[in-house]
Amino acid sequence: MRRALAMLLPLTLALVACQREERDTRPQSALGSGEQPTPVTTLEPGGQRPSPTDNKAASFEANAFHMSEGKRLFGWFNCSGCHANGGGGMGPALMDEKWIYGSSMESIHATIRDGRPNGMPSFGQKIPDDQIWE
Repeated sequence: MRRALAMLLPLTLALVACQREERDTRPQSALGSGEQPTPVTTLEPGGQRPSPTDNKAASFEANAFHMSEGKRLFGWFNCSGCHANGGGGMGPALMDEKWIYGSSMESIHATIRDGRPNGMPSFGQKIPDDQIWE
């Protein structure tokens, strides 16, 4: 009996010393779900931003042939290796509204031609300019 009481006393003290974990039960913000905000910048590394008077983008953007050629070249140059057919692989997705360096034709052209820091290589010396525009 004495032995059982001697074992029960330390066990009781150990249970009393344990405290319940306190948690903050406030609702999480929209960013609390693990999704980080996408930084947006107007910085253009690797050269100057194309002038707004350059109308080359309009001639390619409004032309169905050039758009279909662009889709073909996307596969031909293995862009899907990083961008996963637009859904995002190791490179960002190309089918949503989150474009770090801008979604205009001029910005996309500059990104392909000059590359971007932390991942996007420059293809200006490998792909002809007209194919970059497509």
